[in-house]
Amino acid sequence: MEIFHISAECYPMAKVGGLADVVGALPKYQNKAGHQVRVVVPCYDTKFKKDNEFEYVHWGEVKLGNFEFPFSVLKETTDKLGYELYLIEIKELFDRPNVYGYEDDIERFLSFQIAALDWISGRETVPDIINCHDHHTGVIPFLVKYAYKYEKIKNVRTVITIHNGLYQGWFDFDKLHYLPEFDLIHVGFLEWNSAINSLAVGVKCAHAVTTVSPSYLNEINYAANGLEELFKVVRSKSKGILNGIDIEIWDPFTDKMLYENYTTETFRAGKQKNKEKLCEQFDLDPAKPLFSFIGRLFEEKGGDLLPQASALALSENFENINILILGSGNSEIESQLTQLRNDYIGNYNVFIGYNEELAHLIYAGSDFILMPSRVEPCGLNQMYALRYGTVPIVRRTGGLRDTVIDFGDDGNGICHDQASVGDICYSINRAVKLYGDKISFNTIIERGMRTDHSWETVCEEYIKIYNLIIQQNEV
Repeated sequence: MEIFHISAECYPMAKVGGLADVVGALPKYQNKAGHQVRVVVPCYDTKFKKDNEFEYVHWGEVKLGNFEFPFSVLKETTDKLGYELYLIEIKELFDRPNVYGYEDDIERFLSFQIAALDWISGRETVPDIINCHDHHTGVIPFLVKYAYKYEKIKNVRTVITIHNGLYQGWFDFDKLHYLPEFDLIHVGFLEWNSAINSLAVGVKCAHAVTTVSPSYLNEINYAANGLEELFKVVRSKSKGILNGIDIEIWDPFTDKMLYENYTTETFRAGKQKNKEKLCEQFDLDPAKPLFSFIGRLFEEKGGDLLPQASALALSENFENINILILGSGNSEIESQLTQLRNDYIGNYNVFIGYNEELAHLIYAGSDFILMPSRVEPCGLNQMYALRYGTVPIVRRTGGLRDTVIDFGDDGNGICHDQASVGDICYSINRAVKLYGDKISFNTIIERGMRTDHSWETVCEEYIKIYNLIIQQNEV
C-alpha cells in the first residue's frame, strides 16, 4: 500500500523529541515490509537540509484566509533514509532555525497541512493511508473528509498517532477562514469547548487513533488535558502500540559515536571504557556508579525534581555516586542544576543543551538512567538505555510501565510509583546496593540488552490497523 506520514518532526531532518525518532524509523521498516512509504515534514533551516541534496518536485500557492504563500515540495534525492522524504518549503513561515516556539505557530502548521494536501491531492496516484502525527497535523483528517478542494482524496483512510496528548493546538474560531472551504454543517467536528482544538479534530475525524503505548491509551481516559471524555468515546477505534527503536542506529556493537563498541558478551569491558572516557570529559570518578539524565528539563519529565533529588542523593552518598545531567528547558531548572556543579565538584556535572553524540556516549558509559517522568506516553530513553546495558530507573507511568519491570520482580530496571524527590532518592539508594552486587547487576544488564524493542513487530501492528480501516471502507 501507499502510505504518507505527515509530521512536524522527523529525525535526522528535524528533532525536538521522541516524535522525530518514531517518524524517522517506522516508515523505514514499513518500506522494508514492501510498502511505498513517504514522509512529509516542513522545510526548516536545519543542518540536514543544508548538508543533503534535494530536488524540486512541485510548486504551488497555499491560501490561508486572505494570505497567500508560495510553497514548494522538495524530495531528498538519494532515499538514503530508507523511505522517500519530502519537505514542504514555505520560506516566510519555516525558513527559521527552530521547529516550534513562534507566535505564528498556528498559521505555520495550518499552512503546512494545507500545502501538503494540495500536493497529495494533485498527484496522479491516490494514497491508501495518511498517518498524521500529533496536533500539528490534526486538521488533516477533517480536511480530507470535508474540504471541497480535496474531493479526489476524500476516501483516503486517515490515522492520527498521539505522541503526547498534553499539546493540542488550540485556536479561536476567528481563524476558521484559514481553512479551505467546506460545508458548515460539519463545523461541529472542529469545536471543543468553544474553540478549535487541532488534536480533538484529528481524533474525531481520523478512521483510527493510535497512542505510542498501551498504558498511555488507558491514561488519557483520565488525564488528557481536557480531552478525557473524547478519548473514552473513540476508544473503539483506538489502539495503543508501543514504539520501537531503530536497532540499526542504536547498536552498541556498531555505533560510531562510542569510544568503544561492545556486545552482550563484552559489555563489561566495553561499558567501562566508555565510562572512563565520559568521566574524564566531565571530571567524574569512573570507579563510582554513574547516574545520568538525558532529556528536556520540564515538569512533564520530572526535571523540576532533579536539582533537589541530585543534591539529596549526593549528600547521602557523596563517596559512592556520580550524577551527570544532559538537557535543556526551563531556565530556572537549568540554573539550579548548573549551580549544583559548584557544590559537588568531582561527583556531579551538567551539560545544558543537547548533543546527539554525547547522548550516545552517556547511554554507553552510564550505569543508570534516571526517568522520573510525570507523563511519558512511551519513552525511548529507557529502551536505548536497555539496549546499551544501562539500567533504567523509572516512575511507573505510560510506556515506562510497559517496558521496565523492577529487578525485585526479576525484571530489567528499578521502578517507583511517585514523581517525588523521596522516591527518586530511594531508588538511587537501591541502585547503589545493586551496583555493589556485581553478579546480580551484570545479570540485569544482560537481561536488558537482550530485550527486543525493534521496529519489525511494531510495524506489523500499524499495518494491521491500516488494513482494517481500508477493509471497513470497502464494506
